[in-house]
Amino acid sequence: MSGCCGHNASFDGVSADYKRRLWIVIALNAAMFVVEMAAGQAAKSQALKADALDFFGDALTYGISLAVIGASVKLRSMAALAKGISLAAMGLFVFGSTLWRVFYTTTPTAEIMGVVGFLALAANLASVALLVRYKDGDANVRSVWLCSRNDAIGNVAVMVAALGVWGTATGWPDLIVAGIMAGLFLSSSFQIVRQALAERRAEAAGQGHAHDQVHDHDHDHTQDHGHGHAH
Repeated sequence: MSGCCGHNASFDGVSADYKRRLWIVIALNAAMFVVEMAAGQAAKSQALKADALDFFGDALTYGISLAVIGASVKLRSMAALAKGISLAAMGLFVFGSTLWRVFYTTTPTAEIMGVVGFLALAANLASVALLVRYKDGDANVRSVWLCSRNDAIGNVAVMVAALGVWGTATGWPDLIVAGIMAGLFLSSSFQIVRQALAERRAEAAGQGHAHDQVHDHDHDHTQDHGHGHAH
């Protein structure tokens, strides 16, 4: 299982154990999206809503990851590109909505932020523990790991924001954390898109090389055939 341990960066997810773990993670993310979005609305917390949106995006993209396991490199890299672009869109949305909230600042409920942030952190640590064996692989597999890692970081940030809101009695810590999370989405998007494009280029180069080899073989065969007739 070298692909699972990081010795083979081309692990493509074709593993019954990996698929089982991914299903569990999808269920955890879907459940936490509902819980955290409701809590974010109740607490008027932009950071909680950003994290809930991340849970939703993860559940959706993990489903895509499952669907393309075992497919061609081209299809898997296209799926990874789609996930990278969706992460970028999510990051821009969170950044824009956070910027809008700067002009309409409200003080979130720190207690709700803290409790729900801790619950979300527990769910994400469980996800990270399930997926850590498969953190290295193709763009499709790596995108799953990056999303889970981002969630855990985001939950810690939400709890820090809750402490900041409680300590300052203002909404600024919540908005700052939401902005940081938007940046994290954009950073991960760049990594996933870059790796997916590299895999597409490598596949195209490999196909081109294979085509050249076939062409050379046919050319040599033609020459040999002509030489045989000359004798």
